[in-house]
Amino acid sequence: MVARARSRFTRGGRLLAVGAAVALTATACGGGGGSTTSESPGGSGAPAASGDGQLKLGTLLPNTGALSFFGPPMTAGVDLAVKEINAAGGVNGKDVTTISRDSGDTTTNIATQSTTEMLGQGVSAIIGAASSGVTKTVINQITGESTLMMSPANTSPDFSTWDDKGLYWRTAPSDVMQGRILGNVMVADGASSVGMIVLNDAYGTGLAKNIRSAVEGAGGEIVAESMFNEGDSQFSSQVDEIVAANPDAIAILSFDQARSIIPLLVQKGVPASKMYFVDGNLTDYSKDFDKGTLEGAQGTQPGSFAKDDFKARLATVNDKLKDWNYAAESYDAATVIALAATAAKAADGKSIAAQLEAVSRDGEKCTDFASCKKLLDEGKDIDYDGISGPISFDKNGDISEGIMGIYKYDDNNVPQPLREEAGAV
Repeated sequence: MVARARSRFTRGGRLLAVGAAVALTATACGGGGGSTTSESPGGSGAPAASGDGQLKLGTLLPNTGALSFFGPPMTAGVDLAVKEINAAGGVNGKDVTTISRDSGDTTTNIATQSTTEMLGQGVSAIIGAASSGVTKTVINQITGESTLMMSPANTSPDFSTWDDKGLYWRTAPSDVMQGRILGNVMVADGASSVGMIVLNDAYGTGLAKNIRSAVEGAGGEIVAESMFNEGDSQFSSQVDEIVAANPDAIAILSFDQARSIIPLLVQKGVPASKMYFVDGNLTDYSKDFDKGTLEGAQGTQPGSFAKDDFKARLATVNDKLKDWNYAAESYDAATVIALAATAAKAADGKSIAAQLEAVSRDGEKCTDFASCKKLLDEGKDIDYDGISGPISFDKNGDISEGIMGIYKYDDNNVPQPLREEAGAV
């Protein structure tokens, strides 16, 4: 009755993957999904499956900090998935419940406090964090308790070799893919020289490394790379350094700090067509800058473009959404965890992890929890393909193929879909 298991617990010290960005304010995450989730009572800290077998999901997404603008779409993605899972009968005959907590960012220890609280309540799995830097502060704590961790947004390549006991997974492609594609986009646009303003953490430096590889591999040159730290609020020296190098294109590898960096670049006469963004700062700036400020700027965002049907479904749990960054990856994370728990007939972290490869590849295709669950109930092997794209996990917990969306800003400073690129990660 269950999909065949593919063991992932022989990796020793060379494990797993994580990567980049997510979440928003607690007040914006309410929406209409309250009836599908609930707070679980306090527990002993043992996995929920050791008791009644109920799947309890924790979310560790940023309600505060530099990535807080990602919160609403990511939280909505999880809430929608849980709503649909429970409408289809839940997991192993019981409704899935959720516990949502703030991750903050690396300038605080909010993530550690939130993780401790959720582990104490016996969650089976924690969805998050958004930031690779935040994940590094809690990954050992989570996996050390035999709890599954799955990030919808971590993109740092560091986690592909993390010693996580087979318990860390992600539904977003690593920055090997995003950095390579963004570098190629700039070169294809005619840039022979590139400057980079880089957040000095796992996210920013990982992207910078892969952009450099792509640009130099295509015969281009990185003429300046200026770093800043999380928590910095002044960026004049970084902008001055980059502008002085006079690059053909400027990659801004940041989170919300872009709101301060963009005006400085504009003041220096840098046209929008020379600016390139990444998933950590690719957002709607219509209320931040004068009309036309960013017209022609481009950026990358892992995952396929949000389709109208998915947006409409998300509106049933949060009708205030204006961004959809990582909503699909968050939806897919919750769904594939529920499918693995169904295949395992258990809700503890290790049992779920043992089935994640099996439900994501080499079986009969299905694209939502209800249809996949029906196949599992019939004793068939399944291959879940998600809203964000193919979800085919490898032995490191990375997806082995992905989709990267390329966006271009319109005259209202809103990123619009330009094209998608698919490929191996």
